[in-house]
Amino acid sequence: MFPKGFLKRLEAQLGPEELAEFLAAAEHPRWVALRLNKLKTHTPPPLPQFGLSPVPWADSGYYYDPDTRPGLSPYHEAGLYYLQEASAMAPAGLLDVQPGMRVLDLCAAPGGKSSQLAALLDGQGLLVSNEIEPKRAVILSRNLERMAVANALVLNEHPRKLSERFVEYFDRILVDAPCSGEGMFRKEEAASTDWSVETVQMCAHRQGEILHSAAQMLRTGGRMVYSTCTFAPEENEGVIAAFLQTHPDFSLVSVDAPWFAPGRADWVDAPPCGLEHTFRLWPHKLHGEGHFAAVLERQEDAAGQDQPLEPAIATPKELREFCDAAGVTLPQGKLISFGKNLWMVPEDMPALKGLKVLRAGLELGQLLKNRFEPAHALALWLKESASQVDYPVDAPEIAAYLSGNTIPGTQTGWTLLKVDGLSLGWVKGSNGVLKNHFPKGLRRTLR
Repeated sequence: MFPKGFLKRLEAQLGPEELAEFLAAAEHPRWVALRLNKLKTHTPPPLPQFGLSPVPWADSGYYYDPDTRPGLSPYHEAGLYYLQEASAMAPAGLLDVQPGMRVLDLCAAPGGKSSQLAALLDGQGLLVSNEIEPKRAVILSRNLERMAVANALVLNEHPRKLSERFVEYFDRILVDAPCSGEGMFRKEEAASTDWSVETVQMCAHRQGEILHSAAQMLRTGGRMVYSTCTFAPEENEGVIAAFLQTHPDFSLVSVDAPWFAPGRADWVDAPPCGLEHTFRLWPHKLHGEGHFAAVLERQEDAAGQDQPLEPAIATPKELREFCDAAGVTLPQGKLISFGKNLWMVPEDMPALKGLKVLRAGLELGQLLKNRFEPAHALALWLKESASQVDYPVDAPEIAAYLSGNTIPGTQTGWTLLKVDGLSLGWVKGSNGVLKNHFPKGLRRTLR
């Protein structure tokens, strides 16, 4: 399971006794967890079938019984929760995000931490979620749609380009940097197979460059969290120490987190800089995989630099007619368009020209000939509609809907379909039949 070079280094760091504890923990089944989505509801349906127990350091985080497989439940498609490793929930919580802030998740795919940040923003402010790899950026965008995030700008850009565009713009930045993945060895076999000393060094160099780009985008007085899913000191304490030497206006912040072990300054060749205030999450000391986090703040305090704003468009009559007929209230913000597609974005959405945009706020739908067709994203965001139908999670109608079939119903026109009070998607009623508008790429047969 573990590369020999990795074990040799770990034994030198931990000693034989603690290494034995580490290896013993690796023999136990992995702890699996989910995070309930407060953007969907603050009163989730009872979930005794999943055997939930709280994750101590994560608001709305819960361990679940792996045999229950909540990813196969209709609740998952409704965005009620995100399946997220428990240790990976720590960095977003350390960022101290408040509603109304401008927040950047610089290395955001697949979206677990971004959706966590979105829940902390509670629909207010702006979340920019960026992913440099195009295919992973698509997955990120889809996950934020499923989690009913309406105030996110999803980008596919290099961090360096963003740092030139958004100088001192953000209040909070999360840098969950690409790493050698030592904390994921027992979860992902490829992480162990691809590991080498050279990979660790390469990752550390890249992480330093990403962190430098992030620093340029943080306003004075802002907070930044750097995290990895590796144990390697070169990629953790080493990167932070080198960053602080070249960025004297930043300092480490002491945060009360009794579940985590302090960083080790003695594992890297660095001058005193507070590395004991960083955190390492060990799988033999808590119920989770390996992770590292450091909380950094920029000195002084000032408002972030403003950006030119994306111009709004007038509301088309087709959209107004749809909202009136369906009894739909749209979120606060301004309307923009990409071709035939309409989006509702935050009022302070920055200008988008020159950026690779995958998602900007909430996708409302398409303007077609003399009509408006609502998007799946709008259905997932909505809590209520004038015409709606609600089924329990185990109802045959829900299974039929998720597999792409029509279901019987007396409603007419666009109708919001719900599962136990949670919006799941659109149907369109006509002549006693509710026609299916669940996206074809998401359809599946429940087991």
